Amino acid sequence: MTRFEFIVDGPPVSQQARTRGKGNRLQDWKKTVRQEAEKYWSSEQKTATGLVMLQITYFYDYDQIDVDNIVKPIQDAIKGLAYVDDNQVSDLLVRKRNLSGNFTIENMTPTLAEGFARGNEFLHIVVINAPNQEVII
Repeated sequence: MTRFEFIVDGPPVSQQARTRGKGNRLQDWKKTVRQEAEKYWSSEQKTATGLVMLQITYFYDYDQIDVDNIVKPIQDAIKGLAYVDDNQVSDLLVRKRNLSGNFTIENMTPTLAEGFARGNEFLHIVVINAPNQEVII
């Protein structure tokens, strides 16, 4: 797998939305994530068959969600596209950053720059090959 990244306008919907009587909000969110991922998916890109690392950054204006509740709907939404099954995700990096806060972006990609240019909350999602499984940093 080569690096695959995309952005989704936020805020995300928590996995917990399915048990809080909020209708199809969670399913709608998964569809949105999938549709956005497909926009960035290249015909030359191949679905990963080995272990992958998923990196998710939520750039927010107003924080309403815990980072641990962001992951599962996104993992499910891109299953069968970026990877065959979400059990291939061996490493996760999930974080949130306040758009009004101080932070520095190293290695700005065109996709991430596009997210900032939109001027609203968004998620930046990256799927890459998993790091060496025999080394824990």
